[in-house]
Amino acid sequence: MLRAELEHLIRAASAITDQYEIMIVGSQSILGAVPEPPAALAESMEADVYPLHRPDLADLIDGAIGEGSPFHDRFGYYAQGVGPETAVLPKGWETRLVRIQNPNTDLKVGFCLDPHDLAVSKLAAGRAKDWPFVDAMIKNHIVQVPLLQSRVTELPIANLGKIKAWLAARQAASD
Repeated sequence: MLRAELEHLIRAASAITDQYEIMIVGSQSILGAVPEPPAALAESMEADVYPLHRPDLADLIDGAIGEGSPFHDRFGYYAQGVGPETAVLPKGWETRLVRIQNPNTDLKVGFCLDPHDLAVSKLAAGRAKDWPFVDAMIKNHIVQVPLLQSRVTELPIANLGKIKAWLAARQAASD
């Protein structure tokens, strides 16, 4: 996904829900802080979004511009309406959001996760596709392992052993 495509999704999601602020979680949230990321970080053609103040309206997004919709067929990318519970995030993430607001968003606001918060959220999800994504973020110097290690301890989950071990291995490899 390109930054302009995410901006289009912000504009469309805002219009569909009549909400001014749209939250973007998931991998394409990287486009907030890194408008032109390496290809490995921009492979997904979907953005996970919800209206910041009305997450209950996420189903409207799914129906209108979601997977398999005429929007998806026409543009080749789509929004998945999700809820705030979709991403497990470290304490304080709300204070680090990256704002996208410009004429391409019709001056509506898209809030993207800080890259470190995005990476920690991906590690917490722990799916097979998430580890290489975070590894690419590290290798491309978008995130730093010491800060990831710190943010991991701020996650509201237990059993962080696998994540901590994985990050320790990445730190050792860079030393």
